Amino acid sequence: MEMLGFVTRSESMLQTLTLDVLKSTEIEGEFLNPEQVRSSIAKRLGLDIAGLVPSDRDVDGVVELMLDATQNYKKPLTRERLFAWHSSLFPGGRSGLYKIIVGKWRENEQGPMQVVSGAMGKEKVHFEAPDARYLNREMNAFLKWFNASQNLDPVLKSALAHLWFVTIHPFDDGNGRIARAIADMQLVKSDNDSQRFYSMSAQIRVERKAYYEVLEKTQRGGLDVTKWLTWYLNCLDKSLNATDEKMQGVLKKSKFWDKHANTPINERQRLLINKLFDGFDGKLTSSKWGKIAKCSADTALRDIHDLMQKKILKKEEGGGRSTSYVLL
Repeated sequence: MEMLGFVTRSESMLQTLTLDVLKSTEIEGEFLNPEQVRSSIAKRLGLDIAGLVPSDRDVDGVVELMLDATQNYKKPLTRERLFAWHSSLFPGGRSGLYKIIVGKWRENEQGPMQVVSGAMGKEKVHFEAPDARYLNREMNAFLKWFNASQNLDPVLKSALAHLWFVTIHPFDDGNGRIARAIADMQLVKSDNDSQRFYSMSAQIRVERKAYYEVLEKTQRGGLDVTKWLTWYLNCLDKSLNATDEKMQGVLKKSKFWDKHANTPINERQRLLINKLFDGFDGKLTSSKWGKIAKCSADTALRDIHDLMQKKILKKEEGGGRSTSYVLL
């Protein structure tokens, strides 16, 4: 990444951070708008990126949590900071249809905090968190350990922090997302660099079933956390390998724009070319071009034919009823 210019590095980091937010929420079964997430991150990092859109409060809240964890990694982790993260996740004080306690530890009014699955009357309890009466004591111990310097590999500390926090389960909801943010914060500390080019959450999303299985086995067992550490390190290794593949795409995009530095390309064309490099959803047709670039069908076709003449786009073979286009 050091070989690339500032703009390319910034775009790569924006891709990674967007992926991190999207996949961490998907692990919990929630799906955010990718364009809103991307825009929210770009605005907060001060990046001049084309195609920004307004973002909802819930999107901004998740972004604020993740950016505070990874960009302000040198600041100590405190209960006030955790409360602020939790409030950002649930700005309306609700998790779906349910009202929850926001910005403070959970209470015992609803009974023990349990992770369950199955139909009513046939529930299976996967995990029961510590009693709420002990949360102050447990979180004080966790925060003291996390903020202290130990003779411990920083990557292993990331894995342990994730497991410890999610086992305490101090909040009514959002514990998984905050645990992953804490783990990312520690990984950034180990890199000593706030630039992010790999996403653990993206790989955990791929291995979601195994993630929950190894967590359950570890939490229901004794104090031996070797299997969890092994799984976490393997997951990190795979996320780095996935990033290596993604960087090839970044390099390809960088070389393309270097090659066409003096080629006349308008802003609509530039927007759609970048979307094709970044991973276009579905097939690019003239109608999609018009919707994304906010132009007429005739203008979209002129843009496309111009890029075909410049040997940048070509018609996709076997397009069916609608002609689609890909990068040459």
